[in-house]
Amino acid sequence: MAAVVTGDLGARLLLAGLGLLAAGRGVAELRAGSVPAGLLAGTGGAAAIGVAATSAAMTGWVLLLGVPLSLLAGAGAALARGGAARRAGTALLVWALLVGGLLAATAVVQGAARGADVATVVAALATGLAAVPVLVAAAGLREVARRPAPARPLGCGGCACSAGGCGGLSREA
Repeated sequence: MAAVVTGDLGARLLLAGLGLLAAGRGVAELRAGSVPAGLLAGTGGAAAIGVAATSAAMTGWVLLLGVPLSLLAGAGAALARGGAARRAGTALLVWALLVGGLLAATAVVQGAARGADVATVVAALATGLAAVPVLVAAAGLREVARRPAPARPLGCGGCACSAGGCGGLSREA
């Protein structure tokens, strides 16, 4: 929300925050053994942080070009999957094309600075929308955590030995 209200500073905060998230994702990918994806995300995140820290004008250009490209990349990744993700990818692709056209038209008609402002708003909205699945998953985990633990069977001492040595069950020869 700060990106929409504070102008150039907001765009820089948004880009730096997204860069920090991308760099963190890159580190996680590298730890998981996915070297190409980890290097790409980490390098892109570090570059975004660097651009946001040094230049407000460059931040606008990065958002103006990066928002439609990242939406298209996300749509491509979703389209590569099957089922509901593919349908979501189709919707995201249509949305990405519409947003890309809007940003291009705004940059041509009203100037690159105004296009960068619109890209900042779109990036802030897309970032907020990306949090929705996380919140839904957190609500689902909360429901799982509310369920009581299943009761132990009678005679079980909880030692995972199937009552073979603790005398929990009597042995009859």
